[in-house]
Amino acid sequence: MQLTSTLELYPDYSVTQLLFKDVKNAAELRKNAMEGLVQGALINPSMIVDPFQILVASNKAIHLQKTGKMKTRSLFSEIIYNLSPTNNISEAFKRFGISDDDGAVYVVLVYPKEEAADISSIVSRVKGQQIPADMISTLTDAAKIKKLYKVSPQEETNGSLLDAVICRMAIKDVS
Repeated sequence: MQLTSTLELYPDYSVTQLLFKDVKNAAELRKNAMEGLVQGALINPSMIVDPFQILVASNKAIHLQKTGKMKTRSLFSEIIYNLSPTNNISEAFKRFGISDDDGAVYVVLVYPKEEAADISSIVSRVKGQQIPADMISTLTDAAKIKKLYKVSPQEETNGSLLDAVICRMAIKDVS
């Protein structure tokens, strides 16, 4: 059901991705995350093309944490911020974080490899159906993603939507 990966640049860290649909308590989950009761990033799955997108954002978040250059207050909020093509933090949360009426949630846990992720705690909090995380494309809103990331038809013809998204995520801090 979940996808667990080791980060290539930070092999001491693991990332576990969980996907839920038919979620009935998004408002409660969001509140719990803001209070620090959920140790994970709660992401709107309609804005995610592929699990690799999460790994890129997580890798960058850990790098920024280790170098003391995070732009947000926590590793999990930094992951959400890193998904965005812009430098506007509140816009990133609006677009990529969950909102109170969302019916699906993508949970991202990042933790030291020697520690176990508290997956059962997260699963027990979500009132919804867990589905395999690699089924994210069934919840993706490609039109919204293309518009937000300003993906041209030529880009899509020559590559993939995922390539265009990853490129925008990677270059947003370059001035």
